[in-house]
Amino acid sequence: MSRAFVNEERIEQAGGEELVDRPISPHPNYVTPTGALELQTLEESLVAELNAIKTTTEDTFSKDKIAEIERDLRYVRARLDSSILVDPKAQDHKTVLFGATVEVQDSEEVRYIFHIVGEDEADVSLSKVSWVSPLANALIGQKVGDVVTWHRPIGDITLEILDIHYAS
Repeated sequence: MSRAFVNEERIEQAGGEELVDRPISPHPNYVTPTGALELQTLEESLVAELNAIKTTTEDTFSKDKIAEIERDLRYVRARLDSSILVDPKAQDHKTVLFGATVEVQDSEEVRYIFHIVGEDEADVSLSKVSWVSPLANALIGQKVGDVVTWHRPIGDITLEILDIHYAS
């Protein structure tokens, strides 16, 4: 059999090696109410999945899956335990802070909307950016009308802040 069809990670796990835990960020774990709910929902779904798998027959692959779920559950619980809930409605609405939705415009007048959220809630496809990202670092502390430079690996871009709002 070709080595391309061998899952070396699974072979190592079957040999008794434990999965490496998911790394925990060294930054404070700020979460929006939505982010906190997402973490709680993820915890519940992992527990349900774990319970369902434990009731099936025990083979090597189900043991591997149990180990993966338990690892993810440890991560989610650690994130829940360290979460610092920030209510966006309580923020200064004149300044970009955690939880803000920010509308910006680049030098070519293309508009973008970004929502500054916790690390676990970040999702580029939904324009949710982590508060520790370079983009959020450029925006946080700024006001409508301010122009900021977003330092990106592919080149810097200048953004003007057009609007700031907060929702729960």
